[in-house]
Amino acid sequence: MKYYLISGEASGDLHGAHLIKALKKLDAQSEFRAWGGDLMNEAGANIVKHYKELAFMGFWEVISNLPTILINLKKCKKDIIRFQPDVIIYIDYPGFNLRIAKWSKSNGFLNHYYISPQVWAWKENRIKIMKQSLDALYVILPFEKKYFEEKHQFDVDYVGNPLINYVSKHTKNETFLQKNQLEGKPIIALLPGSRIQEISKMLPLFISVSKRFKEYQFVIAGAPGIDSIQYKPYLINSSLKIVKGFTYDLLQHSSLAIVTSGTATLETALFNVPQLVCYKTSKINYWIGKKIIKLSYISLVNLILNRFAITELIQQNCTVSNISKELNLLLDFKRQKEMRKAYLEIKSFLGNGEASVKTASMIYKRIRKN
Repeated sequence: MKYYLISGEASGDLHGAHLIKALKKLDAQSEFRAWGGDLMNEAGANIVKHYKELAFMGFWEVISNLPTILINLKKCKKDIIRFQPDVIIYIDYPGFNLRIAKWSKSNGFLNHYYISPQVWAWKENRIKIMKQSLDALYVILPFEKKYFEEKHQFDVDYVGNPLINYVSKHTKNETFLQKNQLEGKPIIALLPGSRIQEISKMLPLFISVSKRFKEYQFVIAGAPGIDSIQYKPYLINSSLKIVKGFTYDLLQHSSLAIVTSGTATLETALFNVPQLVCYKTSKINYWIGKKIIKLSYISLVNLILNRFAITELIQQNCTVSNISKELNLLLDFKRQKEMRKAYLEIKSFLGNGEASVKTASMIYKRIRKN
């Protein structure tokens, strides 16, 4: 069968790659075409467009790149018609994917969505389009099933969280410190985001904080979709090192972490590393966001638990002084113990892994019945 996958970020590339591998085991005659990245390509997909050309973040960034987005939408539709897939699989990336899904449904294609848009956070009106356009929706956060089915009468499948699988199968690299020429001091991992817009806001703050904690070494986790050279302007007069492609190894060797809000907050929790969550964007993006996002928390850790477990410093509260203050509090063993207890609770909610295997099985069975 022919599968067409669409993702627009590094995380989607990762999830898509695992899904492709799982589908290959079920379907020996499978053929894959995708909007994704290197991992999906290595898994066997023919890549139409790399996600590095697609990742626009923030309201102003999307508006300023609208002509490019419209060109990409047109190209994607033409490519789908040419390929004639048995199913289109969307992976997060809702602004683009839901537009394609609406169009493809009207053209008779089968639509399956893996990793739901976060409509529970903002743009809840998208649910109407989702219900009309999607033949199946596979969710990975435990509260999402209840949200869709009880609040919106939309049947979905909870498949567990794929991060459980990625983290549990990651073996500790004992040569990591030596290979990356890291010191013997305890490590504080810096995860400044996966997009250049986030990095430009967060990394200068993190670097300033590092100068206040001389007894620790701060190490930057380079994002997979960002070239190392793009970090250089922020590292002038700084001795901080970047570790690219080894974020999980870095977390395994870290005592603490400062994390920009996103999937990384959950990954850090699954590695049992006490963390401080920070987020800052442009004033206009924040102003618009405040108008439409109605959430008590921004980190996945607090959202899954539905209570405070890790400190979040957002926008005007995200300063060098406040980050330093909270980091000092996080050095307390009692605070770390409380946080790790919360992490155990999270793990009990996320299932036993194999989300991609479960999703692939459901997709394959449903296509064959169709």
